[in-house]
Amino acid sequence: MRFMIMHKLDENNHDAWHPDAAFLARMDAFIKEAVDAGVLLAGEGLRPSSVDAARITVTGGRSTITDGPFAETKELIAGFALMQLRDKAEAVEWGKRFADIFAETIGEVEVDIRRVAEEEDVRPAA
Repeated sequence: MRFMIMHKLDENNHDAWHPDAAFLARMDAFIKEAVDAGVLLAGEGLRPSSVDAARITVTGGRSTITDGPFAETKELIAGFALMQLRDKAEAVEWGKRFADIFAETIGEVEVDIRRVAEEEDVRPAA
């Protein structure tokens, strides 16, 4: 099963978007461990919404494009790890370790864990 582990940051917290050497070292170690365990499929950090971001909203068949920064968004998805794991329990274990890196170096963080939909999850019933 594939799981997406996403972390959110307060876009107004400059330090959170510019981590120090201690954070980077801990995140590098986490990534290396996940790669060595063969579970990391992809992982990236994202830039704040003030840098090359846009939001497309479709309402009533009309599209609206809003360039960042997104004024009403305090917490924004700031990065993710896509992992191949056995089950939700293993995803939560990795997610907790991922969150701990932020908690111990930056402070507060919110991490969402979502299972990736497989083809059989979205295929209409026969």
